[in-house]
Amino acid sequence: MGTELEAPVWPAITAEEAGAVLGRFAGAGRLIALQWHSPRPFSAATLVEAEGGRFILKRHHHRLRSPEALAQEHGFIAHLRAAGVNVPDVIEAQGGTVLAQGEWTYELHRLSPGLDLYRDRPSWTGFLTPDHARAAGRALAGLHRAAQDYAAPPRGIDPLIAGWTILPAPDPAAAARAYVAARPGLSAFVHGRAWEEELAGVLGAAAPDLAAQPPMWTHNDWHPSNLLWTPGGEVATIFDFGLATQTCALHDLATAIERSAIPWLEMADGAPIKGDVAAALGLIRGYCDVRALSLADIDMTIDLLRLVHVEFALSEVDYFAGLLNDRAQAALAWDGYLIGHAHWFASAGGQAFLADLRREVRG
Repeated sequence: MGTELEAPVWPAITAEEAGAVLGRFAGAGRLIALQWHSPRPFSAATLVEAEGGRFILKRHHHRLRSPEALAQEHGFIAHLRAAGVNVPDVIEAQGGTVLAQGEWTYELHRLSPGLDLYRDRPSWTGFLTPDHARAAGRALAGLHRAAQDYAAPPRGIDPLIAGWTILPAPDPAAAARAYVAARPGLSAFVHGRAWEEELAGVLGAAAPDLAAQPPMWTHNDWHPSNLLWTPGGEVATIFDFGLATQTCALHDLATAIERSAIPWLEMADGAPIKGDVAAALGLIRGYCDVRALSLADIDMTIDLLRLVHVEFALSEVDYFAGLLNDRAQAALAWDGYLIGHAHWFASAGGQAFLADLRREVRG
C-alpha cells in the first residue's frame, strides 16, 4: 500500500494444494513445480510448471470473487480473445472456467507471451519510457474497439470491482448513499462519521454530461505491471481483469493516466509528488493513434482524473472493513486514497499537472 511490500493477507498456494487443483483443469496435467508466488495482496497466485505447460494459478476467497463474479470476468476475457485482443487463455475446469472448493474459488490461465518487465515494480508505478506509455495507449484503444459490442450487464456488488454508478448519476450524492447502503461492511465503517460531507467535497460538481458517455465493459486497472511486453516495446498481453466491469471508455483512459502518471506511493511517505505529464500525454496520443478522440473527449478525460478513483476507493474500504475486518487499512483507503488523492488534485502540484497536461494537449 506504499513503497514497501505488505505481508500477504491470503496464504500462499502450496505445492500440495496446486497439485490437487490442477487435475480439475483440462489439459493441465500433473504438477512439476511452483516457480514463483505473486506478492500482490488481494489474492494468491503462483506460476505453475505442469505436464501440460506453464500456467498462472489464482485463488480467491469466495466472498471476494464468487464463482458467478469470476465467470463474468472470464466472459469478458473470452470476448476480447475472440476479437483478436492478446489476453490470457483461461483454462476450462469441470463445468466452466471457475473451480469452487470450500471457501475458495480458483482460476487457471495459460502463461501468456511477453516480457514481464514490471514484475519487480510495485503496482501503480510509472512507465519505464514514454514509448511504453504510448504503446499502452494504443493497446487500451484496441481493447475498447473490441469491447464495443460486448453486451453483458455490469457486475454486482462484490468488493474490489470498479464501477460507474455514482459519477454519471443525475444525483451523485443519492447514488453514493445507495452504494454505501448496499455494502454492510462499508456502511458500518462510515457509521458515525460525516462521510457524506467528506464525499461531497471529493465529488464537487461532476461534469454534467457524464451520463451521455456510451457504456462499455472496460479493464479499470490499466497500469504497466498489468501488461506484458515485446522486445520492441509494444504490448504483448493484457492481463488482470479483476476490476473489469461496465464503465465507459473515458473512465478507463482516465484510470490509466491516474494510475501510471502520478507517483501515489511516494505520497504515502509524506513526500511531495509531481505528475508525469509526458506519460499522460503518451497514453492519450497512443490512444488517439487507434481510436479517435475529440478535444472535448480529452478535456472530459482530464476532468475525470480527480474523480475516477472514487468508486474503487469505496470498494476498497468495503473490502478491508467488511471482508478482512481491518479498520486500519479501511481508514487508509478512505483517508489516504479516497480523500487524499482528491486533495492532491486540488493542491498546487495537482493543479500544475492538470494545467500542464491541458496545455500540452492543445499544443
